[in-house]
Amino acid sequence: MSNGQHILVIDDEENMRHMLSVMLTRQGYCITLAAHGKEGLCRLRDNVYDFILCDIRMPEMDGKTFLTRALEQHVTAPIIMMSAYGTVEVAVECMKLGAYDFISKPFKKDEIIMVLKKAEERERLKEENCQLREVVAGQFSYGGILSRNSRMQDIFNQIRRVADLKTTIIILGESGTGKELVARAIHTNVFDHRSHLWQ
Repeated sequence: MSNGQHILVIDDEENMRHMLSVMLTRQGYCITLAAHGKEGLCRLRDNVYDFILCDIRMPEMDGKTFLTRALEQHVTAPIIMMSAYGTVEVAVECMKLGAYDFISKPFKKDEIIMVLKKAEERERLKEENCQLREVVAGQFSYGGILSRNSRMQDIFNQIRRVADLKTTIIILGESGTGKELVARAIHTNVFDHRSHLWQ
């Protein structure tokens, strides 16, 4: 079951809009309907959607034009194109334009749910990657050591300096302070530095 994610369904066939609305509402999604691309773009001005299902052949504005305009407006929701006239060429064209996926009509309930679940998983992974980048960006790192403490930058600079010295290095500190990590960083830096010289 969905956790209340919002889907915009754009299709000129009233029966198809109704069927998708009932089916997806039962799966826990919140549904907004539009009868053509122009109406779909109007909906985008007022709301943010998690996913968009869009037919290709429609009056007023077809699906491919809607897709292009939506992406020009920097819509980030995955857009899944639908068509009863689906061919490999049409699907490839839609994907090149920026669609997340393509599904041919008529489709079974399980097919559309599977496509949405795949899109949900992709969005979840993208969000996790963004969060991980933010965490790493807020840290200083060197030789496999990560720290949020800006004073660690001074230690990293010292490691770089002593790694170039041809001498024995003694690392002092209490148990659990990371002496082994510092030793490994020095060793790695020496190895990388010598490998660079030998190339």
